Amino acid sequence: MSRALCAVLALLGALSGCGLHSGSDIADTVRPGSVGAGKPLSGAQLTVASKQDTEQRVLGQITGLVLKAAGATVRDHTGISGSIGARQSMLTGAADAMYDYTGTAWITYLGHTGTVPDPQAQWRAVRDEDARNGLAWLPMARLNNTYAFAVNRANAARYRLRSLSDVAALARRSPSALTICADNEFAVRDDGLPGVLRAYGISVPKSRIMTMDAGLIYTQVAAGSPCLIGDVYATDGRIEADRLTVLTDDRHFFPDYNAAPVVYGPTLRRYPQLAGLLGPVTARLTTQEARRLGAEVDVQGKDPREVAKSWLIDQGFLRR
Repeated sequence: MSRALCAVLALLGALSGCGLHSGSDIADTVRPGSVGAGKPLSGAQLTVASKQDTEQRVLGQITGLVLKAAGATVRDHTGISGSIGARQSMLTGAADAMYDYTGTAWITYLGHTGTVPDPQAQWRAVRDEDARNGLAWLPMARLNNTYAFAVNRANAARYRLRSLSDVAALARRSPSALTICADNEFAVRDDGLPGVLRAYGISVPKSRIMTMDAGLIYTQVAAGSPCLIGDVYATDGRIEADRLTVLTDDRHFFPDYNAAPVVYGPTLRRYPQLAGLLGPVTARLTTQEARRLGAEVDVQGKDPREVAKSWLIDQGFLRR
């Protein structure tokens, strides 16, 4: 682990717990379908983790339910606050498996400044470099949860906003019109707001940047106040539900954020069956599927575990 990352962890207090609290075992009764036959993980005691946003919670529950159906006793540590806390839980072996994102790993964890244009090449680069940190990246999904900015349709038409270059032009011709909402983590990440503003030459006073919980941004952008634009996740179901327009990243600032299972190295060596269990599931995860599953939680109010379970059963991976 780099000294820079250690410093960040120390600053956040992550070294003394990483956001992990005592979780509970997944008690749901699930049976193998197309994965988990023969209970290859019988006797295993495994911990699954996730970050706290909706997509991560659903992916964490998908992971846990698959391992449970394969015979493992699974401790649920989903919902860790922030990427760094979740990352540290994996580095220390406090958690055995989670889905993470190639772009986050490449820039935030591994400290690179440039992106790798080809998604598979980026995944391979992350896999190879992170192996030295004791983590195994299994094959990635087509699910690409890249960052984006959104605006409501009325404001998109009013200010002629289709791309982030249009936002830069608006900032030059009418500075008072531009207000930005950013979630707390995105507001400080190198692959987040500071980097976007530099890449597009957008000048906006700090007083016109508001930080808030990621979930609030969708409603605030939809209302058009207090923010004209805000950062969103490309796979979030609230984009369609709130009738938001996603602005084109025409300078290709954001890397690809393909989701992939990450497994603590010693755990994978002890249970190599994990790759075969999670591989078919990952192959079915697409951006559109993630947007639909997220909407079931954020728009319809369903529980992430129930959403995950229904999807796994519908796909034939598990049986009730």
